[in-house]
Amino acid sequence: MRFFNVMGALLVLGGVVAVGVWRGWVPVADQWNPWAPLDVRATPNLLTRYKLGRLANDPALCEQVLETSGLHVSHQADTPSDVACPLRNTLRVQGAAVGLSGSFLASCPLAVAFALFERHSLQPAAQAIFGQAVTRVDHLGSFACRNMYNRAEGRLSQHASANALDIAGFRLADGRSISVLKDWPGEGDKARFLRQVRDSACDDFNVVLGPDYNAAHRNHFHLDMGPWWVCR
Repeated sequence: MRFFNVMGALLVLGGVVAVGVWRGWVPVADQWNPWAPLDVRATPNLLTRYKLGRLANDPALCEQVLETSGLHVSHQADTPSDVACPLRNTLRVQGAAVGLSGSFLASCPLAVAFALFERHSLQPAAQAIFGQAVTRVDHLGSFACRNMYNRAEGRLSQHASANALDIAGFRLADGRSISVLKDWPGEGDKARFLRQVRDSACDDFNVVLGPDYNAAHRNHFHLDMGPWWVCR
């Protein structure tokens, strides 16, 4: 009985503190305040995924977070609701701190996750292994109105809502190219870099699939912000 009394008291205390933080009565650094906007520049922590999730249906909050992202974006008009793959609150990512092989459509969570990935995962891996920055990300696109694996029936892919991005390779500052297709099977620095990037991307995206997952992903990393957590 004493145990349950203590647990009940702790739950009540936790609720009081949570309300105090929400109301602003209890001072908490924004990085550890679940209601404060995500700052892409800050080191990710246990609240980062939660804060990313809040961006899905909150355009105003998305605007605040984009100011810290380093992304150059344009807002896309919503498509009609009766089309096969309607898009809502979608951005076109036209540029980032790193160069892109082309612009891509993205949900707000995907765009911000990409900014987190570039700053906190991709560039640290490049500096650790090659001592230089990645200057370009080569991708295969994001939006595609289709089912998973292009099947005639089944669930829509996360690509169908611009909630996924496929990355095929990278360009280093010295001009070297790194290809998922060509360099993943190796054992040198390029292969080591790709594995470190794949592993660290799992901290930024909900789903990360690469060549180890299946043959369909032999030439790219699939990154998405869907409802499941998978790192393969």
